[in-house]
Amino acid sequence: MRTLAMTLAGGRGSRLSVLTQKRTKPAVPFAGRYRIIDFVLSNCANSGIFTVGICTQYRPRSLNDHIKSGWPWDLDRLTGGVTLLQPYIGPGGGDWYQGTADAIYQNLNYVLRHNPDVVLILSGDHIYKMDYDVLISFHLDHGADLTVATVRVDPEETSRFGILETGDDYRVVGFEEKPTHPTGRMGSMGIYAFNTDVLREVLLDDHDRPGSRNDFGNDIIPRMIKTHQVYAFSYRGYWVDVGTLEAYWQAHIDLLVDNPRLDLLDRDWVIHTRSEERPPVNVRRGASIANSLLTDGCVIEGVVEESVLSPGVVVREGAVVRQSVIMTDAVIEEGAVLDRAILDKRVRVGRGAHVGFGEAEKPNATVDLDCGVSIVGKNARIPPDTRIGRNCVIAADLTEKDFAGLQRIGGGRTIGVVDG
Repeated sequence: MRTLAMTLAGGRGSRLSVLTQKRTKPAVPFAGRYRIIDFVLSNCANSGIFTVGICTQYRPRSLNDHIKSGWPWDLDRLTGGVTLLQPYIGPGGGDWYQGTADAIYQNLNYVLRHNPDVVLILSGDHIYKMDYDVLISFHLDHGADLTVATVRVDPEETSRFGILETGDDYRVVGFEEKPTHPTGRMGSMGIYAFNTDVLREVLLDDHDRPGSRNDFGNDIIPRMIKTHQVYAFSYRGYWVDVGTLEAYWQAHIDLLVDNPRLDLLDRDWVIHTRSEERPPVNVRRGASIANSLLTDGCVIEGVVEESVLSPGVVVREGAVVRQSVIMTDAVIEEGAVLDRAILDKRVRVGRGAHVGFGEAEKPNATVDLDCGVSIVGKNARIPPDTRIGRNCVIAADLTEKDFAGLQRIGGGRTIGVVDG
């Protein structure tokens, strides 16, 4: 059985605000040492799938630099391996990817050249561990043309998902894409197993169909339910779409319990990544650390509680970091406080500054942020003694001069341009 995985990794992820100001969503760091896309690539490698196409589009440079030849995932192979598939213009036409289905359509020659029996369509921006071989076995055993992987969705989250309705035999009999008033709670994970001949047929039909949005959820799946054998595969493990700042922050907090549902210590299902050489973590006299993940090169002199620190983070004496996610080479100066904060790479928080003070009473309507977490973009410099409330967003690359007259920033505010 020959399986090809096609990974959709070109999304901007605008709901992640400043975290995707300079990179595509799958390239956003996660859990200290990883990128989001590491999870789907590791799932492929651990499932024995070694031919992987990755459809990139929005700001792909950091993603391309991270993946390169694919060697951390054993995808640097002469036959198969990983291929980065950027949209292009050629003599036969071409354009930006217009939707999820169009991204696969524009790379249909790549798919057919490998002559797979089954094509997996995967999203490059979800956090989970899955043995795809189990999904493919379910697909074959049920004689399916298409199998959709599903999770049970909380009622308040159903408007973010495609919701499926099935019969007793798991065959899909109804599908609504992001419904306002859903009839069920079985949500699509954006993971599809197609028979190759069926995928080719439906993509060609969709491309020639007037008015199609060229999207699997909006167009192809609803039509296939009426014409093909479509089945739902129920996944019961940990899975999260880190598509919002709250979901991204909460997924990190989920890692800090004693027995997390997503076990990064599992040596039977290793999450692989590309990482640079860093010295060991340096915990100095007087430091206090509890329920946290620290990565190579961190220097801790202050207090770190329920937080995730990426390589090279420095927490100076007297500084306090609580329930925060701090990315590579950020520096928290003496006496500074972070409380429910997300800091991107190389942020510097000045002496005595406080990010996340007060009550989370005012939401940030600009980025739909109301969970009390404040976000600081890449390379930003927070001046000493500056107080930043909750649900605030600080744009990338701001210098201390940009904070002139802003020593106290109330909750719910956005400082700087955050749309890239």
